[in-house]
Amino acid sequence: MAETASKKTADNRPRLLLMDGHSLAYRAFFALPAENFTTATGQPTNAIYGFASMLANTLRDESPTHFAVAFDVSRKTWRSQEFPEYKANRSKTPDEFKGQVELIGELLDAMRADRFAIDGFEADDVIATLARQAEAAGFEVLIVTGDRDSFQLISEHTTVLYPTKGVSELTRFTPEKVQEKYGLTPAQYPDFAALRGDPSDNLPGIPGVGEKTAAKWINQFGSFDELVARADEVKGKAGQNFRDHLESVKLNRRLTELSCDVELPKTPQELERAPYDRTALIGVLEVLEIRNPSLRERLLAVDPGAAEDEAPAPAAGVELDGAVLASGELAPWLAEHGAQPLGVVTADTWSLGTGSVSEVALAAAGGAAAWFDPTQLDEADERAFAAWLADEARPKVMHNAKGAMRVAPEHGWRVGGVTMDTALAAYLVKPGRRSFALDALAIEYLGRELAPATADGQLAFGTDEQAEAEALMAQARAVLDLGDAFTERLDEVGATGLLQDVELPTSELLARLERHGIAADRAHLEAMEQQFAGAVQQAVKEAHAAVGHEFNLGSPKQLQEVLFGELGLPKTKKTKTGYTTDADALAWLAAQTEHELPVIMLRHREQAKLRVTVEGLIKTIAADGRIHTTFNQTVAATGRLSSTDPNLQNIPVRTDEGRAIRRGFVVGEGYESLMTADYSQIELRVMAHLSEDAGLIEAFTSGEDLHTTVASQVFGVKKSAVDPEMRRKIKAMSYGLAYGLSAFGLSQQLNIEAAEARGLMDTFFERFGGVRDYLHRAVVEARATGYTETMLGRRRYLPDLNSDNRQRREMAERMALNAPIQGTAADIVKVAMLNVDRAMTEAGLTSRMLLQVHDEIVLEIAPGEREPVEELLRREMSTAVELRAPLDVSVGVGRDWESAAH
Repeated sequence: MAETASKKTADNRPRLLLMDGHSLAYRAFFALPAENFTTATGQPTNAIYGFASMLANTLRDESPTHFAVAFDVSRKTWRSQEFPEYKANRSKTPDEFKGQVELIGELLDAMRADRFAIDGFEADDVIATLARQAEAAGFEVLIVTGDRDSFQLISEHTTVLYPTKGVSELTRFTPEKVQEKYGLTPAQYPDFAALRGDPSDNLPGIPGVGEKTAAKWINQFGSFDELVARADEVKGKAGQNFRDHLESVKLNRRLTELSCDVELPKTPQELERAPYDRTALIGVLEVLEIRNPSLRERLLAVDPGAAEDEAPAPAAGVELDGAVLASGELAPWLAEHGAQPLGVVTADTWSLGTGSVSEVALAAAGGAAAWFDPTQLDEADERAFAAWLADEARPKVMHNAKGAMRVAPEHGWRVGGVTMDTALAAYLVKPGRRSFALDALAIEYLGRELAPATADGQLAFGTDEQAEAEALMAQARAVLDLGDAFTERLDEVGATGLLQDVELPTSELLARLERHGIAADRAHLEAMEQQFAGAVQQAVKEAHAAVGHEFNLGSPKQLQEVLFGELGLPKTKKTKTGYTTDADALAWLAAQTEHELPVIMLRHREQAKLRVTVEGLIKTIAADGRIHTTFNQTVAATGRLSSTDPNLQNIPVRTDEGRAIRRGFVVGEGYESLMTADYSQIELRVMAHLSEDAGLIEAFTSGEDLHTTVASQVFGVKKSAVDPEMRRKIKAMSYGLAYGLSAFGLSQQLNIEAAEARGLMDTFFERFGGVRDYLHRAVVEARATGYTETMLGRRRYLPDLNSDNRQRREMAERMALNAPIQGTAADIVKVAMLNVDRAMTEAGLTSRMLLQVHDEIVLEIAPGEREPVEELLRREMSTAVELRAPLDVSVGVGRDWESAAH
């Protein structure tokens, strides 16, 4: 059993921790799957995450006073000069690993940790030099590395922590441990390594001589030099092999010895740990989209600048005159402070259509702050707070205001006068972030630490009400101060109008949609769930029959054995765990072979996914018989809305099964029908507008089928001669261009050769040169400015457009192509929703909006209001913005979501 690393008995010696950056990052890269650790721009972060996790744990467990990390510069070192084949057998560095070491350097810089990379030397040589210098200066030395050559450095005061299980378990190698494992002293280890050879470094061993023989010879003769001097005394065939390979073994010995005299810019004494630049560290983690709260807390917990065993002050550097208000004290407090802008934080809950506010904190710029329990208000307090909260003239700064707007009606309140939502503002300033947690924003923009929050954004405290109240008031003050910071930044990026005119009103509208929910037919959905469950079981039986025995269809390993072992089907893409069996691979196998199993597996997965979808819908039906999804404004960087709990975008739109599921969403009691409305080909109309291509605009304004019209021009045939296959190809390509699709991607989608796809695109661009020029211009301009922009000024920042990493650069180029089109379409839908909602209110209609999914708006129509609502919908949606290719609106009506389709 591996002996895990733990802290040595403390003495008064300073403790230096040295880490081999390349070695550990590479181990982390292979320990964690890259597909699970990738940013929105395609940058893998698995090596960074694994390294940071090991770093945090080791700093915590070992408590070093001094610390440094060493990196390799390149494979050109003094060893490769002496032996050109040194490490020549190593495979090319995976593309997914490239760039991660540089980003690890940024992480270390934010932690103010020293790092070394010396031309001509390996990281081990740097570590050896520092270790020997530190020992001589009276340090205790700890070395974390995956290279066993470092074992030669082990002594009474130098220990190696060697990874033995990915990056999660370290084994402590002391002189005793080396003796136990190899039967040698650390000083004898390079002699042993020279005889054994090292395939990973391309150092040849001696035929027939393994580790046991090598150790025996070293112990028998005492040292490598003595063994060489008495080589003739080594008996047997192994001895002859040793003599035959003596020169290569001598070379091994020279190369295995670590250099301990590398000239370095700092001494061990100068490597004392310094307090983090915590703002920079949080910023690095945000850019890398590493938002695991456990990892962040572990890294921050070992900051030398943090007071030991003491939580950070809830609002460091900010004086708060906070008060926990008792009954009767809120109305006077609001009378004194309520006219000025206040930061507002509510601790609220929301589940299956109901919720409540359990705490409220308010903060003013002068330092005054208040906390109260809404259930403890007297009548005067209740009236005063309700009036202040609803007053449009009383400015309020909130974080995720939609949550409070959604829950407030449960208390008879209405939220008005929100002039700033710091989550939405942060999203507009930097939309590429995936998390807009208040504590992270406070550190990044204010340099201020707040008390930690749980995953749902609520405070993570125990039962200490006073501490919780103080922390919540500190949050309210941070929200207020962030509001000031974002006001300036929104002006800088030209997004003030977008926040005030679009995002804030949309947030208020979405809060109402979430409260409304949509009625669900439980019996229908339960019947669908049983249907899909039966289809899953049927697919399992068919799969077992197809191979002649039972196996676990959900086990990738067993499926690999069946497909590629037993059945001998063509190999798919090789991965770390074998040959891939994902949906694309199964579809490829189905096309390449006549075996029925890939087809059965595809059907099994599809039916299983549908069953999970329906099960999720059933579980979210609230007591009122309705499903109340949650809409998210800050998830998609393009500005599109998404939904969760349940995710209504998961329901297939174009399949029979998806349409059957949508029949489970029905009109509610007191209303006569559902009405749906969406835009026809909105992305392509936006592309025509932005490109100003006369041919494409004409195709839209002709009143004929767009794809048929375009196909006739691309294929050079009459419109009447355009067949369904031509139309399908043109439709896929047209939408693909709006999404930044490449010729290769189009070939995969249409199952045609890449050359044919490229030819199709070239011909399209010949006919529609304005589109070609626009797409080229979009990337060039974004590369120059660093961002793309929608018609309404929504920016998408793409720093990777200038990256040296081809994979990241090409991903950013695709985003530069689709962000203005997708973002403008998203902006148009939001403007249309707001215009429709306002017009319905002004007309005194009681029909109401329920959902916005995939650019489709779903409304519940009150008796007798069908015609005025439809007229209003068509008018307001078609005039949301003015495009060169006019917006076209489709409307449908029915008793359920599917029958209301159009």
